Amino acid sequence: MPQQRLDKLLSSTGRWSRKEARELVRQGRVSVQGRTAAREDEKYEHTAEIRVDGAPVDCSPFIYLMLHKPPGLLSATRDKHTPTVLNLLPEHLCRRGLFPAGRLDKDTTGLLLLTDDGDLGHALLSPKRHVDKVYFAQVDGLLTRADQEALARGLTLPDGLQCLPAGLELLEGGRACRITLREGKYHQVKRMLEARGAPVTALKRLSMGPLVLDEALKPGQWRELTQGERTALLALK
Repeated sequence: MPQQRLDKLLSSTGRWSRKEARELVRQGRVSVQGRTAAREDEKYEHTAEIRVDGAPVDCSPFIYLMLHKPPGLLSATRDKHTPTVLNLLPEHLCRRGLFPAGRLDKDTTGLLLLTDDGDLGHALLSPKRHVDKVYFAQVDGLLTRADQEALARGLTLPDGLQCLPAGLELLEGGRACRITLREGKYHQVKRMLEARGAPVTALKRLSMGPLVLDEALKPGQWRELTQGERTALLALK
């Protein structure tokens, strides 16, 4: 990426406005590559080692966060009546324009990717890409081998939706399952299993493409992706 002004790099983090960034530089509180910055219009790449008051500042052009979504929150950037997943993040990250790449229902838990990389979000959600999404579901009913075979062929739902073939692994004697989709229609897992006579009582997303939920994250917790996770995801772009 081309070099950018120092004040623009600092403000791109969401922590400071351009005016505040300029003032930090003038006060001698910003260093780059171990040297106190002299002017706010000095240009650097985003990979430069930038520090404010001695603390490192990440000026990466995009942010990639893994969130363990708890129930009760909307997978949206804002809502007038219901808290969203962005309410779990500090304010400076919300100012970055993060959005959920691949939504989960309000009562569904598990893996949610938050990013400001629009190209990656499009790649993950594009019907042409068929990025696998794996869920764990508990059901009110009993799933059988016949259900596995029906999903493998591709279900036609009562409303006429033709689903792509999906994988179904029976768990807990058929009272639960691991289901793998290659698409992401509205409430699809719930609609598919209800059509087979096994309504979903709990649903959790375990993975999306190469990204697997870090079980060390408790519901509501988040972390930045590792370099390996970012590399694997960006290969989808």
